Amino acid sequence: MSVSSIRRAAVLVRVLLASSGVLAPSLVHGQQTDSARATPRDSTRAARLETVRVTAPPAPRTITFLPQRYGTVLLTGKRTEAVLVDSVGANTAQNVARQILGRVPGLTVAETEGSGFPSNGIALRGLNPTQSIEMNVRQNGVIIAADPYGYPEAYYSPPMEAVERIEIIRGAGALQFGPQLGGVVNYVMRRGIPSKVAAVDVQHTVGSYGLENTYLSLGGESGRWRWFSYAQRHRQDGWRPNSDNLQTSGYAALEATVSPTLTASLDYSLLRNRIHMPGGLSDAQFESGARQSFRARNWLTSPWNVGSLTLDWRPSSALRVQSVTSVLGSSRSLVWRNEDGGPGALDTIDPATGTYVPREVEREGFRNVTEELRLLADYRLFGASSSLATGVRWFNGTMHRQGGGEGTTASDFDLDLVGPYEYDIRFANANLAAWAENALRLGSRLSLQPGVRLETLRSRADGYTDTTFAPQVKSRVVPLLGLGAGWIASATTGFYGNITQSYQPIDYSALTPVGSVSRIDPDLHDARGLSADLGWRGTLADDRVRFDVGVFRLAIDGRVGLVARTDTAGTTYTERTNVANSVHRGVESYLEVAPLVVRRDDGAVRRSLTIFNSLALIDARYTGGEFDGHRVEYAPRTVERAGMTVVAGPLGSTFLVTSVGRAYGDASNTERSDDAVIGRIPTYAVLDWSATARLGARWRLQAGVNNLADRRYFTRRTDEYPGPGIIPAIGRSVYVSLRLVP
Repeated sequence: MSVSSIRRAAVLVRVLLASSGVLAPSLVHGQQTDSARATPRDSTRAARLETVRVTAPPAPRTITFLPQRYGTVLLTGKRTEAVLVDSVGANTAQNVARQILGRVPGLTVAETEGSGFPSNGIALRGLNPTQSIEMNVRQNGVIIAADPYGYPEAYYSPPMEAVERIEIIRGAGALQFGPQLGGVVNYVMRRGIPSKVAAVDVQHTVGSYGLENTYLSLGGESGRWRWFSYAQRHRQDGWRPNSDNLQTSGYAALEATVSPTLTASLDYSLLRNRIHMPGGLSDAQFESGARQSFRARNWLTSPWNVGSLTLDWRPSSALRVQSVTSVLGSSRSLVWRNEDGGPGALDTIDPATGTYVPREVEREGFRNVTEELRLLADYRLFGASSSLATGVRWFNGTMHRQGGGEGTTASDFDLDLVGPYEYDIRFANANLAAWAENALRLGSRLSLQPGVRLETLRSRADGYTDTTFAPQVKSRVVPLLGLGAGWIASATTGFYGNITQSYQPIDYSALTPVGSVSRIDPDLHDARGLSADLGWRGTLADDRVRFDVGVFRLAIDGRVGLVARTDTAGTTYTERTNVANSVHRGVESYLEVAPLVVRRDDGAVRRSLTIFNSLALIDARYTGGEFDGHRVEYAPRTVERAGMTVVAGPLGSTFLVTSVGRAYGDASNTERSDDAVIGRIPTYAVLDWSATARLGARWRLQAGVNNLADRRYFTRRTDEYPGPGIIPAIGRSVYVSLRLVP
């Protein structure tokens, strides 16, 4: 075979791998992979190759895989997904996670919007989905949770109309992204459309239970400048009484090409909201009517502000340096009827006073600064190409927690205090982390990626509580190791595998919870994890079959959860503690088949049929202590979503079936209890349908029905707001959207 033939074959294999997702085009900030960008200084090594024509894939993608390298990140051997939001055909106006992320195997969702709390959390592999506390949640690579080391709850997530794609890296992302057990989820925002100075995108949605959502974005490009901004106004009366919410969010980003090798970008996100919470239900209340509410005076607000500055420097094709500086200034305030007695204790007017009892006021404020400096360098080792991804992160954050304050006897949103706070504590966290992962290419098929991360964390707490409390300081050093491997099996398929350490820090803030009815074990400590993956992914049959099938194992030392206790007076209560070690293992698979695709002469799809199935089989159990063999909380044995998408000319329709197996709200695996915080979470199945019609070149009409069969179910029992108790999911709802696209 001639040298030119070998070169043509090599290029063809690489392009086919890219189209399969084994080596996909870069999905970060819409940029190409480094190999596709050549600076003038590389021209002396360039070789002219004969043209290779590759036809367009036969069906539009909805979910794909992240490449082994993108931006300044190396992902050899890691299981990843990238969901292209515009292709999903879901209800983006309400951020319905089970639809938008439904093709991600094993994803579980804490559906809390039925109780006015729209921050639906997510989790993977049988972990706790509450507020995404076991995920590393980011937007454009920037952490948007309150405090990753002391309060990892995510109150803010961007509206899906403004999101281009959602990237997910499973537990192996801990080395390059930091503390988490479940993985990384990154919301990548849209950018200004090239060649347009001001492109307008407007969408207005109306729906059941008073839903009104208006979204407006402006973006474009001019010379060296690129920009994008949006504003969203969202309101809903709510499926249950006392579950109305009002939300305003906005975002602005400006990107400048400072020089041929340096790009700078600045962005800012804000959220303003007011949430009315109808409270949780007991088992008896849920069974008699899931839409009931026995709380009319519970309110929450969580104004959020996140800003970041990114500098991206590429002095050569072999070196890339990225600096991301981010600032978060946010808060969370709650006024509610103190839940003594749980959901069964009615909130009624006291006959003796003629008024309600005083409510309780809780406040938290978060201020933190993060600097992440990343470097990706290509070099040759023993004649083989290699890549090094390394970096450091500095984090300094404070949290001010005040709670137990006596509020007014009013019913409206009122944070006024009548009496002093029972506790007032300031927490401070300082973190310095360094990491390095190196991708070694051994021959034409095999790649190995060893890695290491070193975390140092110092925490301090000062203030007072209603119990004995003294200023405390806690420091620790956490080393993490990992190894990934990738094998190119064919032109369009590949094997991947990894084993990686991770951890979930427990800060002092966990020992003084806000808005909780559980007692806290004072010896609560960090949880450590070890995750492993082995899988096969790619495409077959000319890209008409796409798949990712793998097995996983996640071992956690000192898993945190809820247990049922009985005190000396015979009263049953729940305690948050390190329950025991646990092991999560199972199978995750995604299969998509496009048996019918008909294209026009210009390559656009005229008719198509796509069938998909996302399945996870999970066995998550405690492996020691008093709950040995018990199921881990919120870990269903099966999570399956199946559906199909049909396109016929300007019309498109997606039908989705979600089936989630039984789970438990406590480590005791209680089937039923007088305490609604603990007990079984029954299996459920939900049907969702959506349709889109293109009306000319720029107008789109979308409609759909969520929970088509009007199923009564719940995904969460909680010991805190928006409960405590059972949090019902929303029943059948209808929506209609009209959109003007750029």
